[in-house]
Amino acid sequence: MPSLPSIFSKLRLPVVAAPLFIISNPDLVIAQCKSGVVGSFPALNAREKDGDSIMLDIWLQKITEELDRYNQANPDHPAAPYAVNQIVHKSNERLERDLEICAKWEVPIWITSLGARVEVNDAAHSCGGIALHDIINNWFARKAIAKGADGLIAVAAGAGGHAGQLSPMALINEIREWFEGPLLLSGSIATGQSILAAQAMGADLAYIGSPFIATHEANAEEAYKQMIADSSAADIIYSSLFTGVHGNYLKPSISRAGMDPDNLPASDPSAMNFSDKSEKPKSWKEIWGSGQGIGAIKEVMPTSGLVDQLQAEYTQAGKALQGNIYG
Repeated sequence: MPSLPSIFSKLRLPVVAAPLFIISNPDLVIAQCKSGVVGSFPALNAREKDGDSIMLDIWLQKITEELDRYNQANPDHPAAPYAVNQIVHKSNERLERDLEICAKWEVPIWITSLGARVEVNDAAHSCGGIALHDIINNWFARKAIAKGADGLIAVAAGAGGHAGQLSPMALINEIREWFEGPLLLSGSIATGQSILAAQAMGADLAYIGSPFIATHEANAEEAYKQMIADSSAADIIYSSLFTGVHGNYLKPSISRAGMDPDNLPASDPSAMNFSDKSEKPKSWKEIWGSGQGIGAIKEVMPTSGLVDQLQAEYTQAGKALQGNIYG
């Protein structure tokens, strides 16, 4: 994969674990990296109360030191690098400070969402990191690269959380007509077969979120984890009501919040807000996001077990594909 920077050379699987709002924490990130896939978390997950220490600084110290210890003890099988997600939107009042903290700890991979800004990419490059920007169409992809992003995360139909509506085949094909750099694909990827399919379409790496919700290390309610394991694509609804941006959510969680998922009111475009001060049910905390690929998730398990499963499926899929082509 010549388009990939050397930072991805230590991966056991061509996978970046997507940053999950509220759910991704240091324990999950460390487990993902030790298992051989890029672990990530949104900077805004490191929440603080008045008078507290700067939690993001504490989280990055924990992740950095633990992965350093692991790498020293396992020089032949080092951990994968980690990533921090920055929400580049006017409602994120912490952005400038969080950029400084990430630069201080020399975060290796920066993921940006909901806005492409030159200064964020510059901050990543200032400490030797690379910047990946998530997009839902080719127009946003071109805009992100023009503003200095190193790579793209194509968020296609079926992805969890804020998702696009385009087929992954259409989206990847349009981007690859002009862009040869790092390209990740998100959207219903929950098996090793899907990882291989993403590469076959032209992506370098798969971007996987929902399966990691149903892991022991994830900071999610047990009911949420079990709902992931019990649900399928038919249990997902696409709505912009809760944040002002279209996303995929679990219907049962909407019902739990006292709303009818099949008769949701019209969305308010001005409602996009990451301050968590809205009076309506809070997305991610009460209204649970999920991608359409969760039919492949049958149980809650350790992160290491999930990666082992994906690895076995990926290897078997490669063998089966080779047999189908050349057998």
